[in-house]
Amino acid sequence: MALESMILPVPSEVVMPCAGFLVITGKFSFVGAVLASSLGTMVGSLIGYYMGKWGGYRVVEHFGKYLLLDKEHLEYTHRWFEKRGEWTVLITRFVPVVRHLISIPAGVAEMNLFRFCLFTIIGGTTWNTILLVVGMKLKENWKIVSHYSHEIDYVVVAGLLGIGIWWIRKQLKRRKEKLLKDR
Repeated sequence: MALESMILPVPSEVVMPCAGFLVITGKFSFVGAVLASSLGTMVGSLIGYYMGKWGGYRVVEHFGKYLLLDKEHLEYTHRWFEKRGEWTVLITRFVPVVRHLISIPAGVAEMNLFRFCLFTIIGGTTWNTILLVVGMKLKENWKIVSHYSHEIDYVVVAGLLGIGIWWIRKQLKRRKEKLLKDR
């Protein structure tokens, strides 16, 4: 869970149901699995948070033009997290792919660390526990669970890619308009 929460694509939809299987077989305890997964989520999220806090601005300043990012995006991120940061962190803990990355913009925006940790632990523990229980309840149907889990991930990834393409096109159009305006 620490790896998932710090950018690496280790899906909790696979890890936690497997832990649920081990709870059913008696190799893990339910409470131990919830606590370990919550701790892992928190550790990984803090690593991502500090990556954003300590490196976010420098990365955008030096490499932002290659990533289609600029200082306006950082200012927007700050405003977003000042108004909606807690709910963004909480809700994205339930969204594949986004949950791997959300800690970085929270760190870039220097979201209040206590509130970041509180909403991360609430969202992460809830999500991990749901998946743990799913694994426990559906142990005998693991192939079906795995199949549909991957299909949902594909839909979410396709949606995020679509949004990403739209955003890149919007940024390119904005830059082109800005260049034409500056001439």
